[in-house]
Amino acid sequence: MNAPAFIKSATAPVLRQDRPIFGIALINLAVIVFTSMDAVIKGVSETFPTGELVFFRNLFAFGPILAFMMWQGDVTLRTRHAAGHLLRGLFGVGAMYCYFLSYKLLPLSDAIALGLSGPIFLTILSIPFLGERVGIRRWSACIVGFIGVLIMTRPGAGVWQPEALVPLLAAVFYALAMISIRRLTATERSGTIVFYFTLFATLAGLATAPLGAMDPELAWVWPSPKEWLIVLAIGLMGGCGQILITIAFRCAPVSVIAPFDYMALVYGFILGFMFFAEVPDAYLIIGGATVVASGIYIVHRETVIARERRRQQAQSPLPVDA
Repeated sequence: MNAPAFIKSATAPVLRQDRPIFGIALINLAVIVFTSMDAVIKGVSETFPTGELVFFRNLFAFGPILAFMMWQGDVTLRTRHAAGHLLRGLFGVGAMYCYFLSYKLLPLSDAIALGLSGPIFLTILSIPFLGERVGIRRWSACIVGFIGVLIMTRPGAGVWQPEALVPLLAAVFYALAMISIRRLTATERSGTIVFYFTLFATLAGLATAPLGAMDPELAWVWPSPKEWLIVLAIGLMGGCGQILITIAFRCAPVSVIAPFDYMALVYGFILGFMFFAEVPDAYLIIGGATVVASGIYIVHRETVIARERRRQQAQSPLPVDA
């Protein structure tokens, strides 16, 4: 999940939000790193079971993440919300597992495009779980985004793949994970949230090791020397990608940075064509572009509403139409 891994803490070094070009460059680099990691995972998905890939992805991400947390002075493990961290872990691992599995079941570009529907589900789920008020504009964007999903999956057209439900389920888990993070950040330090999630995801991946006794396809594989380098690279790319996103969101406002996360679709098309001979059809391109446009508009509206809410907070108790 290419979400900001850290949120500025009281003791962290402050990076001013007045370097938008640098921030845009960093977010694009982060998306390239994450998309490359996805391509590597797809390349070894037939060798390693998904649970083992989740384990290595998080185990080897500890190094760069802990180093960055220590640089920030944000290494704090004390928490009063163990249940909140557990929920964030369950949803986050569910999303990661489904994303990784979708790279095995679908072409890379298809999996990435469908997975980008996360902001649509986040907007919908924020109503019952966060009590947010969603107006006609964001509802319209959600409907447009859903149409984009239908274009990509084409149910009833004879080309429907049940496997397409996997990245969509990942997007739902992603939305629930983001909601959990929003709740935790009200009282928890960002480093604490990231540490416990990485630890939980590592242990959750490790817990899948015994499943091979029931299904040979789930049996863990001891990596060869070359494969050790590959799984190490997966973890390092994941950890470094999170750090790049963190710095990017501190160099420029969310409204400037967030839309570039959708460049993953473009990079996914390129990597899928270069390494897996995947050629996206017109339905995927049109549907993916529709989902991206919907997501960018949702980000824009959330930014506008947040700005208006701050402006009216001291003037009027009336909610702003979203």
